[in-house]
Amino acid sequence: MSLDIEPIETRTSRELPFHRVVPRLLKDPVTELAKMGCENDGRIVRLNVGPFRPYLVSHPDDVQKVIKTDWENFVRAGMFWRPVWRVTGRGIVGEGLDWETSRRILQPLFTTRYIASLGRQMADVIAAGVAELDEPARAGQPVDSALHMNRIVNRVIIQVLFGGRIPAELGERLAPEFTTCASSIAFRLLLPTVPYSVRIPGDRAFLRALKQIDDIIYPLIDAAMRESSVEGDDVLSHVLRARTAGGLGADLRRQLRDDVVSIYGTASETTAMSLTWLWSVLHDHPQVMTRLRAEIDEVVGAGPVQPEHIPRLTYLHTVLQELLRVYPAAWLVPRQVKQDTELGGVRIGSGSQLLISPYTTHRLEEFWERPLDFDPGRWDPDKAERRHRYAYFPFGGGPHVCLGQHLFYMEAPLVIANILSRYHTEVANPQPLTPAPGASVRPKEQILLTLRPIHQTR
Repeated sequence: MSLDIEPIETRTSRELPFHRVVPRLLKDPVTELAKMGCENDGRIVRLNVGPFRPYLVSHPDDVQKVIKTDWENFVRAGMFWRPVWRVTGRGIVGEGLDWETSRRILQPLFTTRYIASLGRQMADVIAAGVAELDEPARAGQPVDSALHMNRIVNRVIIQVLFGGRIPAELGERLAPEFTTCASSIAFRLLLPTVPYSVRIPGDRAFLRALKQIDDIIYPLIDAAMRESSVEGDDVLSHVLRARTAGGLGADLRRQLRDDVVSIYGTASETTAMSLTWLWSVLHDHPQVMTRLRAEIDEVVGAGPVQPEHIPRLTYLHTVLQELLRVYPAAWLVPRQVKQDTELGGVRIGSGSQLLISPYTTHRLEEFWERPLDFDPGRWDPDKAERRHRYAYFPFGGGPHVCLGQHLFYMEAPLVIANILSRYHTEVANPQPLTPAPGASVRPKEQILLTLRPIHQTR
């Protein structure tokens, strides 16, 4: 297509005015942003939100160009990234040499082979964490699903990935602080032009949580750096060896801190959030629950749940795939244009902000029949339709694809199979759920789960 096309300013049908955009985003940012993309059939939409006008990108062709084929021209930069960088630094979620270095260091910790080697230990930790639910289950006391899913996932990270370097009492403090950081940046994402000298809702909670995280992580790094040799297989030993191999840099301490925080986020966020949504989904789709429980009973039997069970839990795998379609953790993937370009027939200037939304793309009717229905059957290997590669990208794609996807498909099935082989589950407070914006999509409402022990629980 020639670039000699009419200016974008004349394409008013693809630009949404301020008075239509802002009230919708204030009402329900995640859902309304997805509706804006779907209402325009995935075409490029420019959002007039006052001082800046980002482009919403949702068609798989455009997504592929941005994150895969021409990714170097669409970078992780600009106002939308500042809240994230305050937590993680600019290593693995940045660009350039810092990103390349962090990616090279962290990649070996998330390969299929490495994650598989941790499977048995992971299964033991998860089984022990799930067993702690026996007491409220016997008492008939509902539990907060988000709290307990985070707690179980946190223990896997602390005990398996960090090899026990983080004491249990400190590890229990980490999970809620990361949750606070992830949720309290919502206003910063919705109001990215507000200077940081101006306090807005969420700032105080964010800063308190960030300080608590640093107060836990930095002493661990200092202790590791004082050791004469770091020979362990845990995450901290690995990144310390890798970082010091080329000589001690002046900012080594900060780099190690950013690596550790990034690993924690990569290993926890998608799994914990998906497990939180799952119980409400299963409550609303009892036929899915029935089939899922039957498969777990057949495959796991008398238990305990082990990594070798996972390849045989094929229906569970389709449930997780559909869960990530309907509730992808990354609802917003911002990019900034480096050089003038053309995308979806629209000329876009350098410095422009793009908002890629998996939450939107996963709902486009052109690529998904009945997109709002939860249907694991669409992932049945014998029935699955051929779709555009980027009609579904819960872990991103291209060079920046999320490192944690192999861990997710080991960790999440182990948690689900352990719970459903041990308890009958029921949502105690069924209600419509609202996706809340933040670093990931999480339900705004609390989901209370009642567990009833199955006879002869293990």
